[in-house]
This record gives sequence, C-alpha cells and structure tokens, in this order.
Amino acid sequence: MTITEQEYARLRDMVIRLQGEVDFLYKHLGLTFVPESAPQDDPRIIAALKKGNLLEAIKIYRELHSSTSVTIGMDEAKLAVEEIKGRLGL
Repeated sequence: MTITEQEYARLRDMVIRLQGEVDFLYKHLGLTFVPESAPQDDPRIIAALKKGNLLEAIKIYRELHSSTSVTIGMDEAKLAVEEIKGRLGL
C-alpha cells in the first residue's frame, strides 16, 4: 500500500494538531511530561546530562561501552548521548 503525498500531508497535519491539543491539556492542567528512561540508560549519564555536562556524559558512556578489544569513539559516544538526551527531553 502506497501513501500519496496528500494522505501524508493530511496525516502530518493531524499529528501536528493532536500535539497542539496535548500541549494545551498539559499546560491547562499544570502538568509536565517526563519521559521514562530506558533500562540501558545509566543513571550517571542521566545525572550528567541534567547538570548540563555533556562531556562528562560522553566520558561515562565511553567507559561503559568500551572494552579491551573495542573502543567507542567520541563521535559515536556523542551521538548516543545526544539520543538519550533528546529521548528524555533534557
């Protein structure tokens, strides 16, 4: 099944409208959406990100995911940490 450009545009508009409605409800009710962290998210990385310390979070990520035979590079660690940061809304 192929989605036409018109159908895609209509779906996109619906999602944008729904997001606006959800945002309105959260604001009206005085709520803040706080996404849950994933089980693989190390609390030390999250704490560093909450403090605004991206470099510390990257350092921790590299320590956790590197081994004697595999070293995680800065670029790869930065992408992974930024993904965590974005997913958690930090």
